[in-house]
Order: sequence, then structure tokens, then C-alpha cells
Amino acid sequence: MTHPHPHPPVGAYAIDTRTGRVGLVMGHEGPYVQMRPYGGGREWDAAPGDVRHATPAERLSAATAYTNARSRGEVP
Repeated sequence: MTHPHPHPPVGAYAIDTRTGRVGLVMGHEGPYVQMRPYGGGREWDAAPGDVRHATPAERLSAATAYTNARSRGEVP
């Protein structure tokens, strides 16, 4: 049986709809999708039903937020 909305694959950018965070899919462990924030950082687990592919606009927004935070010295 296939799922109507397959999980984004490892390496894809996705959004955790529960938190609104965009991240890179790092793996699928047990019942969870493991995600890492755009630009790096601590991974988090998301429920598969809460994860979908990020749109180009969502990816751009995350990239812009990261670039701005980096220019302010808030992230490495």
C-alpha cells in the first residue's frame, strides 16, 4: 500500500506544519521524520503527518531569515 502523500525524501527541504519550521530531511527513524534547520543546527523529530515538501517561497523565506541572522552574528 502506498501513501497518498509520501514523506519527503532524505535531502529534501520540508516544512513541519506543526511548528512552521523549514528544515532539511535528514532521515526517517521509527515513526518520525528527522529534520535539521535551514543552515544547520540541532535536529528535531516531526510526525510524518505534519511534514510536507516546502514550497519555493518557503525555502526562500528560510534562506533569507538565515542570511539575515548570520549577518547579525546570531548564527555561525
